[in-house]
Amino acid sequence: MTAEPAFLLHRRAYRETSALVDLLTLNHGRIRAVAHGGQRPGSKSRQRLQPFTPLFVSWRGDRELKRLTLMESRGHTALLAGEGLLCGLYANEIATRLLPLELNATDVFAFYSALLDALPVPAERGLALRRYEWALLDVLDATPRFCTPDGGALDPHQRYRFDANSRAFMAAEQGIEGRTLRYIEQGDWQATGLASALKAVMRAALAPHLGPTALRSRELMLDLARRRQRP
Repeated sequence: MTAEPAFLLHRRAYRETSALVDLLTLNHGRIRAVAHGGQRPGSKSRQRLQPFTPLFVSWRGDRELKRLTLMESRGHTALLAGEGLLCGLYANEIATRLLPLELNATDVFAFYSALLDALPVPAERGLALRRYEWALLDVLDATPRFCTPDGGALDPHQRYRFDANSRAFMAAEQGIEGRTLRYIEQGDWQATGLASALKAVMRAALAPHLGPTALRSRELMLDLARRRQRP
């Protein structure tokens, strides 16, 4: 097949010198493939198959497990460190968990590419990550419904919590104000003071799909925060 743009999401050893990889591709969503020589020290495959590196890849096979036939770099690896690196690992981890194999996810690819550009810049990181999370929810047909479970309008003065069963919002004493949820619905995500509410909505909407197993990247983020708080 014709080579197409891709990013490495996950890689692990496979047999003696090969690697089993999950890739986010432009036209085929997430694919899983064997990269022969992907674990061999000094091999070109191993050097190219790095996280956050723009790639061109092609593969063969009609089953879920493909065989990579081409891996070429198409740009420079995003230079990430600290919190930016952990956010990148988080982005890779949730895509690997959430995206079914070969589900078309062109928008996810576009927002992932934009995220890599934003991650080195602390002021741009959070919003780009929320846009990427929303794209994942959208491709899964799992975006929040900004209404009550019975379809009613949200009262701007009432507080609400996300209800996973209805993908809507239920009135609650402790929650997010209706007016804030309306801003989120309108896509006005750069409004002052919206970041924490937006993050809470995304986390609540993603949780049912991620399952009970803790995210490794989130555990690393919490560990980083604890270390920063130490005197």
